[in-house]
Amino acid sequence: MDKNQLDGLLALKLVAEKRNFTAAAEELGISPPAISKMIKQLEKRLGVALLTRTTRSTSLTEAGIRFLGQAGPGLEQILSAITSVGSYADKPSGVLRINLPRATYQPYIEPLLASFAKKYPDITVDLYFSDQTEDVVQSGFDAGIRHSDILAQDMVAVRISGPIRFVVVGSKKYLDKMGRPKTPKDLLLHNCLKFRFGSSSVYDRWEFEHNGRDFQVHVKGSVIMNDPLLLVDAAVGGMGLTYVLEDTVKDYLKSGKLEVVLNQFAPSSAGYFLYYPKRSQVQPKLRAFIGHIKEHLNVR
Repeated sequence: MDKNQLDGLLALKLVAEKRNFTAAAEELGISPPAISKMIKQLEKRLGVALLTRTTRSTSLTEAGIRFLGQAGPGLEQILSAITSVGSYADKPSGVLRINLPRATYQPYIEPLLASFAKKYPDITVDLYFSDQTEDVVQSGFDAGIRHSDILAQDMVAVRISGPIRFVVVGSKKYLDKMGRPKTPKDLLLHNCLKFRFGSSSVYDRWEFEHNGRDFQVHVKGSVIMNDPLLLVDAAVGGMGLTYVLEDTVKDYLKSGKLEVVLNQFAPSSAGYFLYYPKRSQVQPKLRAFIGHIKEHLNVR
């Protein structure tokens, strides 16, 4: 059904209800001749008269009554759907799906979730934790969160953090027993707790920088996990050293449960960003979340 047919059905419905072309035209915001033309076009396509018109009244023909009786419920569903979808354009609502690394949740997203839910009760935030690079559109997400080094060029990026560092950490118990590495190569003498991306890729080449030069060390260890926060727990328990986003362990560092080693070799990045495609129309639910980020995380 094309738009003209739908317009004709709506015009017929209103004229039948109001028994007056002028009143129906006013509700649609068009002229009486325009609504008359819509109905005549519909009658022409169907090959039957749907309305009986006199100088004093307008009523449905027998064919019109039968036609509207069958088509009316479907038209009501269409109008209801249009009204329902239209509410998305005016009011932030619906399910907001975001793909993000687990390590970014506690330092950046968790602090603003409660206030966001209170301010926008009609939005459900659906967080999907993944450390693999995702095509957010193809995977059905409204937005993703990644650090600046792996963002695609065709994305709009909204900063959610300041500059970040990745550090090697361990517990005092482990470091007192095994010694504190002085250079990244000393990691070859330590048990390094490694992170797994997805089902196959293990992050065992830890990255460092020194005097403007980037380099890697191929570490070895007895534990591999696909959850960076559980790796942190293992490090707190004294199992070994792990490589992690510094902001994720800031509370452990303050409490002394963990300490940073090789601090002078820690690589840095511009930070984490919420991103979405340039070509997409920003829905009110995502616009509300972006505004909340800017208000509460104090980043630009």
